[in-house]
Amino acid sequence: MKIIAVIPARYASTRFPAKLMQDLGGKTVILRTYEATVATKLFDDVFVVTDSDFIFHEIVSNGGKAIMSIKEHESGSDRIAEAIANLDVDIVVNVQGDEPFTEAGPLEQVLSVFKNDADRKVDLASLMREITDEDEINNPNNVKVVVDQSQFALYFSRSVIPYPRDKDVGVRYFQHIGIYAFRKQALLDFYSLPMKSLEASEKLEQLRYLEFGKRIKMVETTHVGIGIDTAEDLEKARVILAAK
Repeated sequence: MKIIAVIPARYASTRFPAKLMQDLGGKTVILRTYEATVATKLFDDVFVVTDSDFIFHEIVSNGGKAIMSIKEHESGSDRIAEAIANLDVDIVVNVQGDEPFTEAGPLEQVLSVFKNDADRKVDLASLMREITDEDEINNPNNVKVVVDQSQFALYFSRSVIPYPRDKDVGVRYFQHIGIYAFRKQALLDFYSLPMKSLEASEKLEQLRYLEFGKRIKMVETTHVGIGIDTAEDLEKARVILAAK
């Protein structure tokens, strides 16, 4: 299998404008994410795909590979699908652009799904971690996922799922961790399909895959990413980097 990583990178950000171009220990956040992804040595190629000349030139001028988006896109999957349409590739891994401490471990977990999928039953793979704190469970910013007995996703929601009508039945709650690995065809299908009501309501692109019958294999992990969504997150990342 030919496996690549693609890092979708928008310049605009509602909560923290231009966050990917912020300085983190002498390098921009997006460059650190790109270099960390390359350093995992898991991929035949790594690309940043962006709508920004600033980000494009930041990567290319530092010896990296970048692709400019042709159109505006609603989601990371759309942006990636356009970029890889004409690439010779089997599996595409989506790495978040605001995670400069990306490590090999969780990426290996999603890739292992396809290495053990001889019957090609899996369209995409992603991660989930158990959460037990009630505030975390009730927080709509934490996307929850429920799975079947084979660990295929049944539904994703910002709401509490399953609803705890009976608290004594041993239900476990899982937060979705937004690291994905896709078969190329699943991405291309996503790009050609319209947004339906579930995706529009929850604002969760993974629901488009489920609404159109794609199978998402979930892998349990203990990984907690260090993403940069706010200026406060950036300061924390600087402290973490300085301690390394």
